[in-house]
Amino acid sequence: VTLHSKSKTNIPPFITPHPMKRLAEIIKPYLRLLRIGNLAFVAILLFVMEKWLATPLLQLSQFSELMPWWILLLLILSIVFIAAGGYVINDYFDVKIDRINRPDDMVVTRHITRDGAMYLFYVLTIIGALLGLVVAWWSRSWTFAMILVVVPGLLWFYSASYKRQLLVGNIVVAFLSALVPMLIAIINADYLRHLYGETLAYTPIIGQLYVWLSGFALFAFLITLAREIVKDIEDIEGDCEMECRTMPIVWGIQTAKIVTTCLLTLTMALIAYFTLAVLPFPHTWNTFSTRFIFFGLIIPIVCAIILLWTAKNKAELHRVQLIVKFIMFMGAMYSFVIQQNLA
Repeated sequence: VTLHSKSKTNIPPFITPHPMKRLAEIIKPYLRLLRIGNLAFVAILLFVMEKWLATPLLQLSQFSELMPWWILLLLILSIVFIAAGGYVINDYFDVKIDRINRPDDMVVTRHITRDGAMYLFYVLTIIGALLGLVVAWWSRSWTFAMILVVVPGLLWFYSASYKRQLLVGNIVVAFLSALVPMLIAIINADYLRHLYGETLAYTPIIGQLYVWLSGFALFAFLITLAREIVKDIEDIEGDCEMECRTMPIVWGIQTAKIVTTCLLTLTMALIAYFTLAVLPFPHTWNTFSTRFIFFGLIIPIVCAIILLWTAKNKAELHRVQLIVKFIMFMGAMYSFVIQQNLA
């Protein structure tokens, strides 16, 4: 047999992948594990609540901007790290369910071991708590310091147990979502009390901070609760296999859709009430605020309800989830409209 060094074959030469492409392939599963899109939304929500809502309210009451940029950055990083840890521990406990519901998207056991996921949860949570303690010390907010202890525990028990119980897991996630805008009220209010003490009795600023941010918190609670129920409908196959007691399993898919529709309808009713009766600036069809609410919130909510009832498979239910996420984003962006009207 004669070997030729320049033999003509159809075998393509070995191509070394580009280092950046290889790096992207390595990082991609971890970005999926950490739900990078959700973390970006949490960061944006904290930023706009502080800059577009809390700051204008403070300035309206003749207070200068309280939270320096580095404290806001530490707060955002703290909550983002703790939330990332929550996503990791959730996937740690959901390995068996994910093998059924979304086998192609699994990261734990496929790209990272379960032990590695547990270590990552501890690292992310500890970093987030330490950063948050700096914010708590600056603002003298022992309430926020307590939240830094309670929230990781809630995330752990949610992933290990609560999410498999009827409504308990859904309410926990909705509560944590509503807590994000309330953190801005808690930290600013505690810092104001530290700076001015009893003289704050002569100004309504504390009450205004809590009232305005509570409105966004209530919106976040209702929308998140609706989305969690839709997610349970989408994941019913794997949840059933693992004997979870989610609403679609216990009460049926039809009842779960009715409850979701009621939550979204209630959200629309509350938006209309706050728009017409509470907000301190006029609303006519010609105002940007009214059009923003109609096209950015009301119409998407109606579309979500219609698509929910016409959905016939997981892909269509997932589309409903995406619309609900869009509604949540637009609700946060409405703070910009408020800021323009309060300025």
